[in-house]
Amino acid sequence: MGASHIHTLPTGQDNAPFVSSTVLSNLSEAALYEAAIRNGEAQLTAQGALRALTGQHTGRSAKDKCIVSDATTESQIWWDNNKAMTPEHFAVLHADMLAHCAGKTLYVQDLIGGADPENALPTRVVTELAWHSLFIRNLLIRPKRDTLADFRPKLTIIDLPSFKADPARHGCRSETVIACDLVNGIVLIAGTSYAGEIKKSVFTALNYLLPAQDVMPMHCSANVGDDGKSAVFFGLSGTGKTTLSADPTRTLIGDDEHGWGEDGIFNFEGGCYAKTIRLSAEAEPEIFATTQRFGTVLENVVLDDNRVPDFDDGSLTENTRCAYPLHFIPNASETGRAGHPATVIMLTADAFGVLPPIARLTPEQAMYHFLSGYTAKVAGTEKGVTEPEATFSTCFGAPFMPRHPAEYGNLLRDLIGRHGAECWLVNTGWTGGAYGTGKRMPIRATRALLTAALNGSLNDSDFRTDPHFGFAVPVSVPGVDTGILDPRSTWADASAYDRQAERLTDMFAANFAKFERHVDVGVRDAGPGIRLAAE
Repeated sequence: MGASHIHTLPTGQDNAPFVSSTVLSNLSEAALYEAAIRNGEAQLTAQGALRALTGQHTGRSAKDKCIVSDATTESQIWWDNNKAMTPEHFAVLHADMLAHCAGKTLYVQDLIGGADPENALPTRVVTELAWHSLFIRNLLIRPKRDTLADFRPKLTIIDLPSFKADPARHGCRSETVIACDLVNGIVLIAGTSYAGEIKKSVFTALNYLLPAQDVMPMHCSANVGDDGKSAVFFGLSGTGKTTLSADPTRTLIGDDEHGWGEDGIFNFEGGCYAKTIRLSAEAEPEIFATTQRFGTVLENVVLDDNRVPDFDDGSLTENTRCAYPLHFIPNASETGRAGHPATVIMLTADAFGVLPPIARLTPEQAMYHFLSGYTAKVAGTEKGVTEPEATFSTCFGAPFMPRHPAEYGNLLRDLIGRHGAECWLVNTGWTGGAYGTGKRMPIRATRALLTAALNGSLNDSDFRTDPHFGFAVPVSVPGVDTGILDPRSTWADASAYDRQAERLTDMFAANFAKFERHVDVGVRDAGPGIRLAAE
């Protein structure tokens, strides 16, 4: 579709005054390549991808994100986790951003968030950068071109990196702002060129809208076997969510965001936004291959003099990324949908060396660990500091959760109970001691345990009850070193393990205190605590 001059810009429920500008709607990849290069926004790599730099912001600006507090959202939003903006401030910001567009060329993509037609979110994305338009065209689901004439957005995102917010005038924290009016379906992004803000704004909107429809929004990857049984993989960054779900023997549904509703699971997206730091063809051949072709967007990746990407160079940021449509992955699902999960995996990278490589969870334990969202980051090596740091991000994605975590937790527990999904906690972190003493869990063992969990054979094992955490741990699994299944036995000093385990259970308890009044006694009792080994 070509250029057109418009005087109004669709913004959700009504049209707002808009100064005449050139609007280019639903351009193809080739046209967006040409525009981005012509505008000096991006470069063509030696292999045909498009490389863009985001400048000051190389990641999300979580402290600059806010939600409009009005009569509807005042009682619905988890304000302990989300910053509020008044409707009046939002209206001024909206008007000022529209005025800022005067005389500019804008790029519009009409896309869909959600592969389930019953719960899809038609989304119009308006950007001043052509490469942002290509990015989100890769990441969301593209409607058929013959339906675009009837496209009616329920969410409109306006992204203007060149607009600088005024904290006093707009009621925000800085010149950067991500302002979400979830009731009227408008998101305003200003002062940052980091494209991930667009993607996560759609996720935030779906996280707000879907629970009211009894659909569980999930920050997870998902795949499905030839038997039709699907699995979801919750996990924070660095736990193996993308890597472990990319199983060549199973079909990939998606790598980051899904919903679970009446008919099963569905991908929110039509593409992937993968980290590329230290990416190699040997370790992750399918993702690497996407970086070598036309259509992929590389974000903050360093190029050499011949414009060949250097994925080992983190001088711009460790958060280098590539954005590509899902069909670039050979074993990706064509529909983005699958039946109800038979297996729910919660991934953690425990750098304290305490958790077993796999444990079976009851529905109550699953809700406890879902609300906890635990993993551990390895501290930097500067000044000899090697102490692990516990990280708790509720629902495995706190920054994107507008509603109280208990809403999501109750939804998940009900779905698990209704459909009989098996739940497993998988530790991809350390064994034989904490970080600095122990070693990383062998990936071969993790994959073998996951395979056994997914095909159901793991349930045939004998289990013991962990004395500290209370969950069920297999005693032996074919093809897996028996010793690794009991983390205490892998430590040179068993009493040191006990002290470390007690320390970690105390961290869990301290973190969960804020949820105790929102859950029933079964979930409260499902948390870790010192138990008698005889139990």
